[in-house]
Amino acid sequence: MSAGTGPGVPGVSGAGVLAVDSGGSGLRVALGTTGRGALGRRSTPGPVRTGARGIDPDDLLARLAPLVRALAADTGAPTPTTAVVGAAGLGTLGEALRAELPAALAREFGVRTTALVADAVTAYVGALGSRPGAVVVAGTGLIAIGTDLTAWQRADGWGHLLGDCGSGAWIGRAGLEAALRAHDGRPGGSVALLARAKERFGPLPGLPGLLYPRSDRPAVLASFAPCVAACAEDDPVAADVLRAAARHMAESAATVCPPDGEPLIALTGGLFEIGAPLLVPLEAELARALPHARRAPAEGDPLDGALRVALALATDTFAWPYEDTLLSVTHHP
Repeated sequence: MSAGTGPGVPGVSGAGVLAVDSGGSGLRVALGTTGRGALGRRSTPGPVRTGARGIDPDDLLARLAPLVRALAADTGAPTPTTAVVGAAGLGTLGEALRAELPAALAREFGVRTTALVADAVTAYVGALGSRPGAVVVAGTGLIAIGTDLTAWQRADGWGHLLGDCGSGAWIGRAGLEAALRAHDGRPGGSVALLARAKERFGPLPGLPGLLYPRSDRPAVLASFAPCVAACAEDDPVAADVLRAAARHMAESAATVCPPDGEPLIALTGGLFEIGAPLLVPLEAELARALPHARRAPAEGDPLDGALRVALALATDTFAWPYEDTLLSVTHHP
């Protein structure tokens, strides 16, 4: 990569910045400058490899490098001096990443400042910027994160076996349980969800064999959440599942939201695309659990959050609390 302005991109100015969002669906990258913000974005599908050392820094860099070089060629962006990598699982799987990636980015691109940030934090910054409040991040999994700008608070995010209450996987599992209750003739079953489950997965006696051996069980469970939402208008069992999910979300949001002032609450993540069957009870639960907080639309996504952190570091306007497992910064001479 070389510094300077590329052909056909007049006025590219300022220090170069690199923003990365590494999640379960793939790797997304933005390259830009302090003068212009993002100049271009690219992505590649599939998660970064994890192993005995957690998130694999070599695999991340091998996948990241061609995206950055392609963006530099497309946009004429200068060499990034600041990089922010938002990564799913950073808190529990990020030891090797924290130990090796900053130096690797310095060698590969000449990056002098690297921040490694949990994806919940980049989701927060993308949604609310530097305003105090709470963000519920809901997709296949679920985590709530909040800050008063002096410390981070998080709730849930423990995975589909131990938590992620109210998530897509949680809703899907509860819906399939109701379908299996109807299949058995037990109380609490749903004939509507039974029909949907048969359509999606085939005969239900085969469901355990289809589900249990798979490494992507949470995603398979979450794939049934839209079916639960589709049944909710006419099926009280499906509606109860979504009301329970809304209560779990509101409880997590209340746990992390600053207790004083008028903090903001934002929702972000693909689960909320199922719409009113979940959002209507969730708004009611949030109003009950957090009467002092104000709802705000999410301004952006986790890649936008990573870019905001990168620009703030590069311009000395950083406003968020540091925390080793959630947001750490390394400087290279």
